[in-house]
Amino acid sequence: MDTSRYKNIAVVGLGLIGASCAARIRQFDESIRVFGVDTDEVTLVKAVQNGWVTGASLPDGEAFESFVRNECELVILATPATAARAYFEQLVSWGYSGIITDTASTKARICSDAADVLPDISRFIPGHPMAGSEVNGIEGARVDLFEGAHWIVCPNEDTPADDYLALHELLTGMGARVISLPREDHDRAIAIVSHVPHFVASSLVELAANHADDQKALFRLCAGGFKDSTRIAAGSPELWAGIAFDNKKALHDGLVEMSQIIARFIAALEHDDRAELTALLDHSAKIRRSIPKKWLPDSENLLEVRIPMENRKGMVAEVTTIASKVGCNIQSIEIDHLTSSAAVLDMILTDEGDIGRLSIELLNAGFRVSLLPLSVKE
Repeated sequence: MDTSRYKNIAVVGLGLIGASCAARIRQFDESIRVFGVDTDEVTLVKAVQNGWVTGASLPDGEAFESFVRNECELVILATPATAARAYFEQLVSWGYSGIITDTASTKARICSDAADVLPDISRFIPGHPMAGSEVNGIEGARVDLFEGAHWIVCPNEDTPADDYLALHELLTGMGARVISLPREDHDRAIAIVSHVPHFVASSLVELAANHADDQKALFRLCAGGFKDSTRIAAGSPELWAGIAFDNKKALHDGLVEMSQIIARFIAALEHDDRAELTALLDHSAKIRRSIPKKWLPDSENLLEVRIPMENRKGMVAEVTTIASKVGCNIQSIEIDHLTSSAAVLDMILTDEGDIGRLSIELLNAGFRVSLLPLSVKE
């Protein structure tokens, strides 16, 4: 897909994620008008100077209102979850009826606010790019930030199929690998794979700092493993405090579980139980070694999956969630209209994930499925 269905997009918040979004969208399709919005005038000037946006404004600017009222088809809220409600209210007051997505790392609050404010909740498709940098703000923005990164999208049974497909096309065109998660499951999953690791990284830095002398000589001994595992601890404290309290219960539960796992290592050491310690390390090593084999795709081997469209509410969300659940990456997705009354959902998958389980899960869910190997188009 070389172009986007969206030609007029507003990116609200031009920090690391928002500015990277704007820059990558412009690179993907130069015909798209990207209007940038931020509360900081210096940031707006930088975004315009870099060519990442075709227009810019403060949130209450007349230019932003005019763009929303007359042209905008998609709004990307690249703001903290706590700031989203005010923008929802603003967009509604301006009569906006297009698609809204977001980039916040938690979903409970923003989905609740969207349900409270938006007259048509189906027009909100929550999103979350799993990308970041230790450099905060627009200074850390890069065109390739999303290249190969997972971008979580949370459709539900109310999400129109065409809206999901258009957003999927845009995000994959930006280099991201889109996966679907039920929005009610998102925060628990992300707490384990993103939020808990951040606080563990911060704890490791604190541990090293506790044992460093005044010249911090200990940090000179930090090898690559320590630097790699603690790099995320350099992120914005204000941002991460907000994320922590937005996802308080899931983060708390994950940290408690992590402390219980560490306690098992401590107990094995205290009891001089070499066998137990070896077993714990072996179990973790086997799981970690299995991950690359399971998830790394081979773009030379593509698979076409065709599923007849039925009068079934939320079919696209259901199918894409099943694909993500079994680890399958959807490279492209579209609806193939065979006749005026018959259509097929056509997905192209890379070879990662469990294709056999995908077939079983789709059949168990009541779908008819056909699979066909597909060669890469030259």
